[in-house]
Amino acid sequence: MPKYLLLKHYRGAPAAANDVPMEQWTPEEITAHVQYMRDFATRLEETGEFVEHQALSPEGTFVRFDGEGRPPVTDGPFAETKDLIAGWTIIDVDSYERAVELAGELSAAPGAGGKPIHEWLELRPFYGSPPIIME
Repeated sequence: MPKYLLLKHYRGAPAAANDVPMEQWTPEEITAHVQYMRDFATRLEETGEFVEHQALSPEGTFVRFDGEGRPPVTDGPFAETKDLIAGWTIIDVDSYERAVELAGELSAAPGAGGKPIHEWLELRPFYGSPPIIME
């Protein structure tokens, strides 16, 4: 079965229908969103399609090798993933169509006002796992 990454973005994707930033949500709205994500994962665990999910903190640092004992650290000027990537879910499904179906469902997680976010999720197959498209 091919594995797919469902990538949630802070910015960089087209605007969501319910485009209120999470830092403006009430504690109850955040709790409802997190519970939706947990319920989604639990259901996929039961079908064997769930691999992993993680939310990311907005903090982060770029590090690279620059000679022995000297890894430079920078907070810019690059477009950083901490500003772009909010989190991810990894699924292991039978087909590309199933991955699209699940991404659409995850996109409907509740946000501000309890309304579905309808956010755009980036769907990417893992390298070496070409999509299987059923016609």
